[in-house]
Amino acid sequence: MDSRIARIRSKLAKVSYQVQRSHSGGAERHAFRVGPRISSAQADAFEGEHHIELPSAYRKFLVELGGSGAGPFHGLLPLEECRLYTMDRQPPDGTPRGFHHVSHPDALQGDLFLHIIEMGCTDLCLIGVTGPLTGRMLTGNADGFRPPNVSSAQDFLSWYERWLDHMRDGKDNGALGLISPATVASAPWGPRARARHPLWSQATDC
Repeated sequence: MDSRIARIRSKLAKVSYQVQRSHSGGAERHAFRVGPRISSAQADAFEGEHHIELPSAYRKFLVELGGSGAGPFHGLLPLEECRLYTMDRQPPDGTPRGFHHVSHPDALQGDLFLHIIEMGCTDLCLIGVTGPLTGRMLTGNADGFRPPNVSSAQDFLSWYERWLDHMRDGKDNGALGLISPATVASAPWGPRARARHPLWSQATDC
């Protein structure tokens, strides 16, 4: 077993007790719990169905730690909900590249990226499964509203552990969906603003 798996499991068990941790957007949904592990046979079946190999570190997480749940942004998608994308060509006007699902008629025949983390709307958090970015994590937007951003982490486990470490240390890290306690406190929707405008706390989402 990769030693990082045990380390991540330990850190994940402690994070909900860390009162000075950063705010992570999907915590209310997954409560820092992972779903059941998948079997090696399930991973093999997914690979066979899609004619790919799952990056090793990502596959280890699914098989040895958990198959869904806790993760950056809104959390880790179950493998059966993950979809393959290709990156679009750079538009002539220099605007950011988007992504298309592989079954879309406009999808290019290029390197493949697997959508594994839920971000909401048309934002995507993906892992490279073919080409030079295999195993690397990146974020982007399907419609090209913002440019793709490749993480400096060398694989999924390093990226995931960075999320836990930066959250524990109370850091701001937009690339991991983290907002520090200081930023939360001074935000227009934070506790200071609510104290000045107590009726805000009674408002409901539209």
